[in-house]
Amino acid sequence: MHPCIHAGRTPDKPAYIMAGSGETVTYGQLEARSNRIAQLFRAQGLKPGDHIALFLENHPRFFEVCWGAQRAGLIYTAVSSRLTAAEVGYITGDCGAKLFITSKYLEKTAAGLAPLMSGVATRLMIGGTIAGYEPFEEAVARYPATRIADEVAGQDMLYSSGTTGRPKGVMVPQAMDPIDAVSPLLQLTSQIYGVDANTVYLSPAPLYHAAPLRFNMTIMRQGGTCVIMEHFDAEDFLRLVQKHRATHTQLVPTMFVRMLKLPEDVRRRYDVSSLKCAIHAAAPCPIPVKEQMMAWWGPILHEYYGGTEGNGLTMANPQEWLAHKGTVGRAVVGKIKIVGEKGEELPAGEAGTVYFAEGREFAYHNDAKKTAESRHPRGWTTLGDVGYVDADGFLYLTDRKAFMIISGGVNIYPQEAENVLINHPKVVDVAVFGVPHEEFGEEVKAVVQPRDMAEADAALAEELMAYCRQHLSPIKCPRSVDFEAELPRHPTGKLYKRLLRDRYWSGRHSRLV
Repeated sequence: MHPCIHAGRTPDKPAYIMAGSGETVTYGQLEARSNRIAQLFRAQGLKPGDHIALFLENHPRFFEVCWGAQRAGLIYTAVSSRLTAAEVGYITGDCGAKLFITSKYLEKTAAGLAPLMSGVATRLMIGGTIAGYEPFEEAVARYPATRIADEVAGQDMLYSSGTTGRPKGVMVPQAMDPIDAVSPLLQLTSQIYGVDANTVYLSPAPLYHAAPLRFNMTIMRQGGTCVIMEHFDAEDFLRLVQKHRATHTQLVPTMFVRMLKLPEDVRRRYDVSSLKCAIHAAAPCPIPVKEQMMAWWGPILHEYYGGTEGNGLTMANPQEWLAHKGTVGRAVVGKIKIVGEKGEELPAGEAGTVYFAEGREFAYHNDAKKTAESRHPRGWTTLGDVGYVDADGFLYLTDRKAFMIISGGVNIYPQEAENVLINHPKVVDVAVFGVPHEEFGEEVKAVVQPRDMAEADAALAEELMAYCRQHLSPIKCPRSVDFEAELPRHPTGKLYKRLLRDRYWSGRHSRLV
């Protein structure tokens, strides 16, 4: 399946709608525009396997560029629109992009990129231009809307969000398949989530992230319609479900929390009964949060665990989760292996590093060391997460290994405390991590985003610590609480805990006290 097929059958059907502006791109328009872009790429000398980079917000032209690259056999890297010029320059250079596309909206960052992109032959800007960039619209208009003669499937090469270090490009071997070849994701979304040509998919996240990019493109492969939110807002999301009668969506747990903390009358104002499937991933979801969402929306929440690397995948449908609360599912791609500190495979019920065996091959682009660190001597691969499987083979995540706190020789996984504190009515967001302690090496610290910063005082800090001790062993609970007006989260829901933790470890060359 491919949008070109739907362009022939239903050319006037919306492929996607921009939620804020209402701009609609039909399958016929998507076909013509992606063909012109593919023609442009060939005219610039780009061959299958070459790299390009997109530095765009959730823009109406985003998918036209991606489908143009896909049918030209190119490797396309979508770069976060929240990065600095230096960060964008690093990714653009690291991926080896020969062509770069951005927008006038991002001109402040784009202006500082020119000296950082010496290897980029062509720089295009949408919606206006500044020095160093050619107008995208004029460049595309020079070429015909006919298909290029040598179509072959390209693919994305995305960079991890860098929550635990510098972003890493995830590269998988390019298959050089026909552009309409059936992908594993297409099969999964069809068979498990019921996606088809009647699907209306509400997408609330940034398109440069793996899941929104790949899921939206998969919906278009199947002839459905995507509704793209330019920015997430909890009440606006509910309004858009009602307006477009959305059938499917994908969210992250922080979005659930934002919606659950809306006033009750606001939540009840909107009809969300059209939703058949709400998918979530990217970050752990506390059990009470998911229970509340199911009580509100019904048993339609599907969870999965995987990464941009695609080395393995677990899934849990609503019924499986209700029978195994807290699980992220059983393996549907690869086989789960839980590994101890000495590299040994652990039995059910014991926590260790989560590896996948027999999964998809991948490498971290230009980083042999990080690639090697992700490998087990037996060839298994890991994303660095910690968890265990139960007797039925369901996986439960406890934390990322990099976030583990070692206090007095005891291993503490901060996700447990985070899952408790997020359910306090005065908490909007929370991060728990280790900070220096002269005697124990580390102690547990919580940084909280309160509902009202005016209440952020010593009394609230003590209230939150006491609340945590009601639910967890005191050793797992924060010994101190600081407050921030907003925590540094990636729009996809991942927390940049490293940015918070580094403040407390400033000036230390190691975590040894």
